[in-house]
Amino acid sequence: MAGPRFVPDNQITLLENGETYFPVMEAALDRAEHEIYLISYIFKNDATGRRIAEALRRAALRGVEIRVLVDGFGSDHLPETMIAELDAAGVMVMKFRPRISPWTFRRHRLRRLHRKIVIVDQSDAFVGGINIVDDVDTPDQTSPRYDYAVHVEGPLVRDIFVSTRRLWSRVTWTRFKTWSRGRDRRAPLPESGGGMRAAFLVRNNIRHRRDIEDAYMQAIEQSQWEIIIANAYFFPGLKFRHALMEAAGRGVRVVLLLQGKKEYRLLHYASKALYGSFLDAGIEIHEYHNSLMHAKVAVIDEQWSTVGSSNLDPFSLLLSLEANVVVDDKNFAGTLKRSLEKSIAGGAHQIQPNIWKAQPIWLRMVSWLCYGLVRVMTGMTGYAPGKDSGNM
Repeated sequence: MAGPRFVPDNQITLLENGETYFPVMEAALDRAEHEIYLISYIFKNDATGRRIAEALRRAALRGVEIRVLVDGFGSDHLPETMIAELDAAGVMVMKFRPRISPWTFRRHRLRRLHRKIVIVDQSDAFVGGINIVDDVDTPDQTSPRYDYAVHVEGPLVRDIFVSTRRLWSRVTWTRFKTWSRGRDRRAPLPESGGGMRAAFLVRNNIRHRRDIEDAYMQAIEQSQWEIIIANAYFFPGLKFRHALMEAAGRGVRVVLLLQGKKEYRLLHYASKALYGSFLDAGIEIHEYHNSLMHAKVAVIDEQWSTVGSSNLDPFSLLLSLEANVVVDDKNFAGTLKRSLEKSIAGGAHQIQPNIWKAQPIWLRMVSWLCYGLVRVMTGMTGYAPGKDSGNM
């Protein structure tokens, strides 16, 4: 199993939640001089979406080339009026795989564009799980959605740019658009001021089907004392589960921070099907209840960490286009670990093995039926359970 290709001399900054992410990203958009790529599963017509759209419009009006690619399912309700306003300013907007009817059982329905990437002038890149959507956008939600992204400066930005430009070109070709590819305005990279080793990983249906999962597996198998994984939708395959249980069996502390609120009932119960075997293996499970959890991050041995868009479920690991940054740096890992520990202490409830075992047998049976249903439907039909809250 080949490991990620790490690039040295980067500065990677952790951004927690939209309230931290959007001001930093918007400031980068306002500094743009040459080109911007923005990729998002969801671009919503709310206060945040309009704020970012206005920043893009301002940049376009001062001559910046801007390419926006959103998913046709996640951004299905992006109004044509907003697209027209961006287009009038010179922003190029495309939708990836326009939405297919939910009654059309076609296997590629869930091969969605799930990446969240922004690149500015090949000097700044943002990668993570945060969509262009308000932190608080669902009824009765009092705390912001829990999520992460990273701000990347340094030579790794080039890798992110090349991958994103390739995706844009491929979608443009398949849609028979006449937009020019644009000149590669590659300039000497600015000094990042950082010394972090990092890698950019994608998951697609061509050459990189397992890159993100393999990076996780390699880090888990090499772990020595601690694994902390925070994941919104967590029901990985058998090999991944066994790797975690084997790590726990050799004395590694394994901690899972998972979604506690019922967002999609089918996924909620499907993830619970695995609780029993994890708890029996000595793995800690904490359910986050403060708000909707959307995080997709991990820290291993206080050195290896990842932040990105990829859940550890069949949709992300088998179908969707995903993007993660892996960071090999003790300081960054420490920052992410402290953030996760704070969230566990202040917003999560630990599942106790004895209480879990006392649950009715019918509830466990329902969980396993949901788990099997999700995996079968993913492989056979590309079924999607919905996306109204903007969180997939």
